Amino acid sequence: MNSSLQKQILSIASFSENEIEKIDSCFEYQNFTAKEFLSSIGKISSKIFFIVEGLARVYYLKEGKEITTYLSCDGGFIASYSSFINQSPSFENIQCIEDCEVFSITFEKMQLLYKEIPNWERVGRILAEQNYLCMADRVLKLQMIPAKEKYHTFLGSAPAKIIQRTPLLYIASFLGITPESLSRIRQNIS
Repeated sequence: MNSSLQKQILSIASFSENEIEKIDSCFEYQNFTAKEFLSSIGKISSKIFFIVEGLARVYYLKEGKEITTYLSCDGGFIASYSSFINQSPSFENIQCIEDCEVFSITFEKMQLLYKEIPNWERVGRILAEQNYLCMADRVLKLQMIPAKEKYHTFLGSAPAKIIQRTPLLYIASFLGITPESLSRIRQNIS
C-alpha cells in the first residue's frame, strides 16, 4: 500500500497487518491526465479516490456555469459522495486540474471491507463526517461571510498546493464570488 494512503488510514483507525493487506488489495492504482474526469454528471460514482499526487476538483453546472464545490490535492480523498453512498446518478463532475496519481476503492470493495473488517466502518464514518463538515462549512461561509473574508479564510485553511496551483477561476467559483471580485481582493492584499 502507498505510504501516504496507509498513513491516512492509520490516522483514523488501527488495523492488524493482515487487515492492512486486505485493505491494500481493495485499492487500485490509477493515473489520470489534467482535465480528465474521474467521475461524470449523470453516471453513478462508483469510486472514492485518494490523491497520491496531483490536484482535482468537484463541480456541478448551473445555468451553463461551472460551480466548484471541492478541491483536493496530495494526501486527500475526493468523490461525489452522495452519488457514491446512494449509488445514484451524480449531479457533479470530478475533474483533474493537473495530472493525478490516485488509489481508488469501489463501492463494492468498501462494502466488503465493512463486512470483513469491523474497524473499517470507522474509516467510512470519518470520511463521511469530514465531507459533511466541509460542505456545511462551505454553505455557511457562502451565505454569511463577505467575499474578502472568504478569501482570507481560504488562504488560511487550504493546502499551499491548492492555493498556488488552482486556476483563479475555480477558486472564485469555490468561494462563490466572481473572478473580477477575486482579482480586486487579491490586488488589495498585495
